[in-house]
Amino acid sequence: MPTSGLKIEDAVNTVCPWSGKPISADSLTRYRGAVVGFCNPGCRDKFERAVTAFDAALSDAGLDADLLDGDGKTL
Repeated sequence: MPTSGLKIEDAVNTVCPWSGKPISADSLTRYRGAVVGFCNPGCRDKFERAVTAFDAALSDAGLDADLLDGDGKTL
């Protein structure tokens, strides 16, 4: 996931979803159109690996992640 040009002020969060620590400008990514921040590049990279694996599992199951609601039910 490309991270160049992302700004910390555009992040939808202020604390890292993995650690609970404040986010850092060098640890941003884009997820489904939103800028998401992490406390360090390691947490960001862990997130990117996780969502890639989850999206692949959904695809293998014949599901499109964009067509699921927050409870995993098809919209």
